[in-house]
Amino acid sequence: MILVTGANGFVGRVLCRRLADAGIPVTAAWRGNGSPPDGAERAIRIPSLGPQEDFRTHLDGCSAVVHLAARVHVMRENSTLALETYREINVHGTLNLARQAAAAGVRRFIFLSTAKVLGEEGDLGGRGDDLAPPRDSYSLTKFEAEQALKGLSAETGLEIVVLRPPLVYGPGVRANFLRLMRVIDRGWLLPLGAVKNRRSMIFVGNLADAIVRCIDHPAANGKTYLVSDGEDLSSPDLVRRLARELGRPPRLLSVPVPWLRVAARALGKRRELDRLTGSLYFDASAICNELGWSPPFKVDAALAETVRWYRSQG
Repeated sequence: MILVTGANGFVGRVLCRRLADAGIPVTAAWRGNGSPPDGAERAIRIPSLGPQEDFRTHLDGCSAVVHLAARVHVMRENSTLALETYREINVHGTLNLARQAAAAGVRRFIFLSTAKVLGEEGDLGGRGDDLAPPRDSYSLTKFEAEQALKGLSAETGLEIVVLRPPLVYGPGVRANFLRLMRVIDRGWLLPLGAVKNRRSMIFVGNLADAIVRCIDHPAANGKTYLVSDGEDLSSPDLVRRLARELGRPPRLLSVPVPWLRVAARALGKRRELDRLTGSLYFDASAICNELGWSPPFKVDAALAETVRWYRSQG
């Protein structure tokens, strides 16, 4: 039995279905509203993700925990209060669950972190485990949780595996990726033709498959892995591929990036522009070499599936 937290979320639903297809029984745990994910043998709503939550009865018979649940956004996230709110869930809540898992005899704890603990630009894979100055409370508290879990592993023997994905996309995606599809679909002009960047991404089906590989592979114990599709794209290339799947022309205008930065500063959109023009990439070959894993979905097929979902939403 595998306990999956955040089971009715974007990644959680795909993972639960993938586990069920592999014949692995799942206890799906989530907070808030929504229906249980397909494939779950047991489904439970939890009152909170904080350090006071009691998971003991839900851990009976579990050999592993996949901890996807996290606080990903609060208002005024740069405030000290917001940082403590993130820390309450992402650090103390994670450590509380992991301690109870160790006490219940769970063998392995898989923690979904983020590639952004290593920074938000350039070649992240070349930085090892050096923490770049984080831009947000989410990334900082994810890194703190990683370190806390390592300490708990040394104390209890609980096997810890950390996965650091970049942007995750696929059916059900929200936020910037969904907005980009809408803009392309509506035929709006995008001034990104001159951008020469490089971005790692991962399809949600590939991430779920990597998690499943980490559940019982002996070589994964104690490891931290960067995971991606294995093909980095520039922003113009991503626009062209999405436009092709959408059946739209890629309406790209070549505007010098320095001009875009001036305009973004004037409009208060500098961070949004950074995501479209900056690079964030890494070599994810360690998980492939050590666990014999390779992404089952190629990028073009993954984008096609994402667009099919988008079309199905009307």
